[in-house]
Amino acid sequence: MPLAVGARLGPYDILALLGAGGMGEVYRAKDPRLGRDVAIKVLPAAFSVDADRLRRFEQEARVAAALNHPNIVTIHSVEEADGTHFLTMEFIEGRPLSELIPKHGMPLDRLLNIAIPLADAISAAHQSGITHRDLKPANVMVTADGRVKVLDFGLAKLREPPIEPVVSALPTQALTGEGRIVGTIAYMSPEQAEGKPVDQRSDTFSLGIMLYEMAVGERPFTGDTSVSLLSSIIKDTPRAVTDLNPVLPLELSRIIKHCLVKDPEYRYQSPKDLRNELRELQQDTNAGDILASRAPRARVSTSGPIDSLAVLPFVNVGADPNTEYLSDGMTENLINSLSQLPKLRVVPRSTVFRYKGRELDLQKIGRELTARAILTGRVVQRGDTLNIQTDLVDVAEDSQLWGRQYTRTFTDLITVQEEIATAVSEKLRLGPTTAEQKRLTKRSTENPEAHQLYLKGQFYWNRRTGQTLLRATEYFQQAIDKDPGYGLAWAGLADSYSLYGYYGAGSPREAGPRAKEAALRALRIDDTLAEAHTALGRVMETYDWDWSGAQRAFKKAIELSPHDGLPQARYASYFEAMGRVDDAIAEINRAQEIEPLSRIISSLAGRVFYHARQYDRVIEELGKSIEMDPNFAQTHLFLGRAYEQKAGYENAIAELQMGLTLSGGESEMAGALGHAYAVSGNGGEAEKALAALKERSTQHYVAPFDIAVIYVGLGAISSTFEWLEKAYEDHSTWLFLIKVDPRFDTIRNDPRYRDLLRRMRIPE
Repeated sequence: MPLAVGARLGPYDILALLGAGGMGEVYRAKDPRLGRDVAIKVLPAAFSVDADRLRRFEQEARVAAALNHPNIVTIHSVEEADGTHFLTMEFIEGRPLSELIPKHGMPLDRLLNIAIPLADAISAAHQSGITHRDLKPANVMVTADGRVKVLDFGLAKLREPPIEPVVSALPTQALTGEGRIVGTIAYMSPEQAEGKPVDQRSDTFSLGIMLYEMAVGERPFTGDTSVSLLSSIIKDTPRAVTDLNPVLPLELSRIIKHCLVKDPEYRYQSPKDLRNELRELQQDTNAGDILASRAPRARVSTSGPIDSLAVLPFVNVGADPNTEYLSDGMTENLINSLSQLPKLRVVPRSTVFRYKGRELDLQKIGRELTARAILTGRVVQRGDTLNIQTDLVDVAEDSQLWGRQYTRTFTDLITVQEEIATAVSEKLRLGPTTAEQKRLTKRSTENPEAHQLYLKGQFYWNRRTGQTLLRATEYFQQAIDKDPGYGLAWAGLADSYSLYGYYGAGSPREAGPRAKEAALRALRIDDTLAEAHTALGRVMETYDWDWSGAQRAFKKAIELSPHDGLPQARYASYFEAMGRVDDAIAEINRAQEIEPLSRIISSLAGRVFYHARQYDRVIEELGKSIEMDPNFAQTHLFLGRAYEQKAGYENAIAELQMGLTLSGGESEMAGALGHAYAVSGNGGEAEKALAALKERSTQHYVAPFDIAVIYVGLGAISSTFEWLEKAYEDHSTWLFLIKVDPRFDTIRNDPRYRDLLRRMRIPE
């Protein structure tokens, strides 16, 4: 029976009954010894006769009593009087949060003033090893002056005896039977609802439900019975709070959605992260940034999803060359993440990076790229702190869709990238499925140091010179040393080694097996990495001469990354090597349809047309490419070779000299220039080029194929085959295209040439 007003419990005078629940009654009482009011929680009689439960209660209560936080109700003591067990707590003059939520939700400032200290309290408890497990508005008190106090820490764990729960017709009440499911149904996490073990991330889900209710006045999961409510928690995806209340900022919607992810691995891993984001939202809102940029611009909601996006290169504010890898890496990773959404066409990296460092006219860029939305960003590094500003614009309607400023440390970089990708997908109204959302936020590593090293590797790999490939290899290997299970780093390592022969970074005889091993290792970790399949195809093509294997790898890369033109262009190279000209042209045309402004694909298209003997088309194609970017060495290489085949030797030599300069003196460029000198009648310069390459080979790697190219230009057939044999032993990269290279037309009837094709398994 409840205690009567005026009764005594030990030294305490009972003043009023405050409430009752599954864990007993709560009273307001007077402690005459200290002259203060306290709250007393009297435990049910069943606890008194169960020694084990009583022992656990006292243990949990003492742990909770050790919490010292301004937003957590203080437990004073655990006591017993006349066989009644109870605890005394700080008495709070206030109202439970459950009574303060209006029908249509709270104003944003009121919500944040409650939510931030609430999340801070939960974070403090978690740091002390305590999980609440019964968070709900009824367990949060708000005083008249707005102070927040959380009740009942550590006590929900007491409801544990393994008895099946009793189904209740009232979906908001706690289960009347004490069983594996612990807590109040309407605020449970999916793992609680399924009776699985729970940890601190379960509290985060419950916080998300509370935030949702505070925002719109209704809970995200509903049901007429306990069973249907549990099913809703486990299976349903709630509507975004901005759908129910468009005045709310999209950032709040994203934060709440992040709390309510079904899989705890993809939620906020700590209420501290949640608290920090709520604080940033509060600061932005106070400054007027978010509401001013969002609420008036809801026009896109009437026009359905936005299905095309360009992520422009993030600006490295201050232009510090030591942090350039960071802005580039963030851009590339966001492109890769958002490309996982099947309903969204994301303009590939090789196209958008042509806008790096240029003045931005977003409407013009949107038209050029046929992209409806554009994401821009700015990165500032100050010590270990990063300031990242992002803006998403609907270029068709000339309106800002979303913007956010992040202030984080390097260790939070992976999380920030995930948050940006999630926010963008939400604002584009793509409605990703749970599986698509997982792919969007999929992590290849949890190690921030490994991720930073990977970004540096990416940065140098994209520079595409012999020296930068060596640097890239070092960084990818360091990333792997930090995290051997980092699939993307293995793919990057494979990509680097596979390009050694192209750019003179090292002998394919040594790099080829390493590239293949790294690619296979990446695929064992994650066989959905298109980059790894592309690298494997390149190795099989240029080193193994495993043509069917290369074809399978390229086709798989295309299947996994259909919006990326590079795998399609690499597939064209397979048909080049086989002499299947029409197929090669068809594939490179598809690649250009995907990425019409990519300088890399443009140069590869020039190569395909060159080997198809369509020299005028090469000149036309690469002339346009040079207008877009005059500093890409490969463009000058094939333009010069096309001029050479048309006997335009002066233009040929000028282009090849430019390519040699831009590449830093790569042997491929030197060999091509030496050949041009030879066929133009300038044997003296050809001999000088030949001598220079041989001299260089004593200090650096020089592909034997590049020396053979000069000998064939000079008409020295025996020396040509001598060096082609060395190229065969070396697996020189460019040897894979010898069947279609017009520079070797003069030796095609030689039996030694046909024998070389046979050994490389190239059909005549």
